[in-house]
Amino acid sequence: MKQLTTKIGDHYIRILCHSQKLNKFFEKSFPVFLNNEDQQTHLNINIKDEYGVPFKDYKVEITKMKQKILYQRADYLIEVDSEYKVATISAHDELALKHALTNLYSAFIVHHQWGLLIHSSCAIDKGKAHIFSGHSGAGKSTAARLSYPRELLSDEATLVKITSEGVQVFNSPFRSELEAEKFEGNAELASIQLLNQAIQNIRVRLDKSDAILQLMDKVFFWPQSKEEMKTIMRLMTMLVKQVPVYELHFQKNNTFWELIS
Repeated sequence: MKQLTTKIGDHYIRILCHSQKLNKFFEKSFPVFLNNEDQQTHLNINIKDEYGVPFKDYKVEITKMKQKILYQRADYLIEVDSEYKVATISAHDELALKHALTNLYSAFIVHHQWGLLIHSSCAIDKGKAHIFSGHSGAGKSTAARLSYPRELLSDEATLVKITSEGVQVFNSPFRSELEAEKFEGNAELASIQLLNQAIQNIRVRLDKSDAILQLMDKVFFWPQSKEEMKTIMRLMTMLVKQVPVYELHFQKNNTFWELIS
């Protein structure tokens, strides 16, 4: 059994892992550990293994009870109290644990009306963050690789804090291919690009209603109530009011940055 405290966004999370096999996941994905017993935590998670079967599909069943909520997939089970303070994750393997943690943290930040996880990559240019999103195969990972030597805050799930005072992006541990860099703090979000690969670079700004419609299926969320859907819509509206959203048709090289910076 291993206990550690780590930080994601503004939140300190204490993890108690009962599986030596799954400990390796945290060593790879959460490079900075804070082992301070006195640190106040926002979420406490127990991790167990040997649950279910290998990955089958992305379907998640949600069961809402009086005191807790269950998120169940073939390869993982999340049990969390209704205040999102204490959770247990039972996972089949590292892939299942990664997806379960993404699910749980997304639900956690929506519940606390803090922000959203957006399916995208994100790079910093001249101190400002820029998101690259789109449908599967649109080029999120490609845009991330082509953004070198700019620092990357994500290559799969971008962690976005949304308030009426501004929109910030934090370094995301929820990665696909590229390891997290040692960037600390946050960066102001300056733009969102919805990607389409093309023979020439063109960037077109969307109006706010189109931006919301096109971004909705790019957000990681598993809504379990009407109130949660209202929170997501409110956060999305705040986001597009403050951050411009563009359709970016781009060549498969780094020249698209000329349209952004």
